[in-house]
Amino acid sequence: MTSATHELLPEATDRPPGRVVFLNGTSSSGKSSVAEELLRTLDGPWYHLAVDHFHRIRSKHEWTDEEFLPIFQRTVRGFHRAVAGTAAAGNDVVVDHILGERWRLTDCLEVFAGLPVYLVGIHCPLPELERRERARGNRTVGRAAVQFPLVHQHLQYDVEVHTDQQSPAECATQIAERLRTPPTAFAHLQRQ
Repeated sequence: MTSATHELLPEATDRPPGRVVFLNGTSSSGKSSVAEELLRTLDGPWYHLAVDHFHRIRSKHEWTDEEFLPIFQRTVRGFHRAVAGTAAAGNDVVVDHILGERWRLTDCLEVFAGLPVYLVGIHCPLPELERRERARGNRTVGRAAVQFPLVHQHLQYDVEVHTDQQSPAECATQIAERLRTPPTAFAHLQRQ
């Protein structure tokens, strides 16, 4: 029997919104490694949605910086709405993102209203970020330095991890422990 012949099950529509574990950190801070470990650690089906993946699936053309900026911003805003829709359908989501500009946070606060969002700070010192950028070879060297003073600015977190001191598995365990109680940081930012 193909999936086309199945009726939509009540369990698919009657679920409360899924949890959103929102990993915020600079490029090369270890967000993807922590996200992958969370998918292995957490019970039930979880989805890893990363803003980098969203940029990769956009068509490739030659744009000027002036032409590209609104495209970039629409891509990020679309990513936020894809995450919110996935969670609103009852799916648990691990988000891999960089809140390096105020408009990104403002948009998330609006779009994720009513969702249980655990805001997680992914920290790593700048010298280690720069070492990782050089070692990886697939990152623009200097990107983390630009993001470093901005990405955690004016934020509070439900949990914070330090990827220079903790393995991805240790970070995932710390985050999973925090999921036992309701999130507070995102709601506090929304009230502000």
